[in-house]
Amino acid sequence: MAEMTSTERVMCVLRNEEPDRIPHFEWIIDRRVRQAICPGCSMEEFTVRMGLDAILTGPDFKKEQIGPKRYRNEWGVVSEDTGEEHAFPVDGPIKSLEDLHNYEPPDPHAPGRYDSVQKMVKRYKGRLAVGVHLNDVFSIPRYLAGFEGVLMAIVAEPELVRGLVELSVETNIAMAKEVARRGVDFIFTGDDYAAAERPFMSPASFREFLAEPLRRVVAGFHEAGLPIIKHTDGKIGPLMNMILDSEIDCLDPIDPIAGLDIGEIKQKYGDRVALKGNVDCAHTLTFGSEEDVVNETKEVIRKAAHGGGLILSSSNSIHSAVKPGNYLAMWNALRMYGKYPISLQSWGPSDTGNTFA
Repeated sequence: MAEMTSTERVMCVLRNEEPDRIPHFEWIIDRRVRQAICPGCSMEEFTVRMGLDAILTGPDFKKEQIGPKRYRNEWGVVSEDTGEEHAFPVDGPIKSLEDLHNYEPPDPHAPGRYDSVQKMVKRYKGRLAVGVHLNDVFSIPRYLAGFEGVLMAIVAEPELVRGLVELSVETNIAMAKEVARRGVDFIFTGDDYAAAERPFMSPASFREFLAEPLRRVVAGFHEAGLPIIKHTDGKIGPLMNMILDSEIDCLDPIDPIAGLDIGEIKQKYGDRVALKGNVDCAHTLTFGSEEDVVNETKEVIRKAAHGGGLILSSSNSIHSAVKPGNYLAMWNALRMYGKYPISLQSWGPSDTGNTFA
C-alpha cells in the first residue's frame, strides 16, 4: 500500500477501514511530559515534531480571572487551575429551571469564536487531520448545573435535565456547522458517561434523557460532513448499544481500569465502530517499565488492529504522571509494529522495542 498522509490515515480509520499504518494521537499530552521529550515545545510543535497524525483545537471562549486560581468562562462556569493541562470545574450558573429559562449560552456565531480553528486548518489541512473538540449531551449539563445537581435533577426536576441536554445539542450542532465550513476533518467529544465501577446513571435513565439527544447531535455532526470520535471513560457496557446506536464513528478509550478489553470490544462491535485506545495510562504508562509498555502496546495491536479501524493511544491521556520514556516506548513500538499488513509472528520475550536513541 502506498504511504498515506496523516489526514488520509485518520479518515480511513474513521471509515472503519485499513490504512497503511495505525495512526496515533492523544487528547492531552501534559506539558511536563512534552518538555522532557521536546524541550520548549508547545502542543502544536510537539505534534508536528513527533509525527502525530492529528492536530487538535476547539472554539475560542473568553475567560476572566475571579480569584488566585479561579476563572469564569463565557458559559458562566467557574474552574480552578490545578496545575494540570485542564482546569477543574467547581461551580456553574444553573441551579434551577428558572435559572435555565434566564440563561443565555455563548453565541456559536460570535466573531472570533473560531480563530484557533481557522489557524489550524490554514496551517495543516491535508497534512494532519484537524480535529475539533465539541461536546454531545452530558458535559455541558454537568458543567452548568454541577455533576451532583444533574444527577439529582433526574429524579427531582427532570425538565431541567431535558432543557440542559437540549441546550447542549442545539449549541453543539450550531458549532459543528461553523467548524465544518472552516474545513476541519472530524469532531471529538469528551462527555464521560461512567466511572470505573458503573455508569453515572441507570441504563433506563440514560435511555430516557440522553440516548435520543445523542442520536440527534451525532446526526447533526454527520449532516455537517464530520465524523465523530466519542470519548467516555468507565464501565460503559450497560450503555454500549445505546451509544453505538447513535452511529458514532469511533469509540475511545475502551477503559482498562473499568475492566474493558479492547479485543473483546473489537470482536463484538468492530463491525459497527472504529476504536481508539487503550495502553493503560493509570498503571502501565505511569508505573510500568518500558518493556511493560512495549508489550502492552503490542497486545493492543494484536487484539484490535486486524482489518483496520484502530487509532492507537493511551487509555485516556498522557497526564503529568506518565513517564516520558514510557510514552516514547509506546510511540516507538507503534512505529515498529503498526504497519499493515500487521505481522506479530516474530515477536519474542526479549523484544523490548527500545531502539530510539
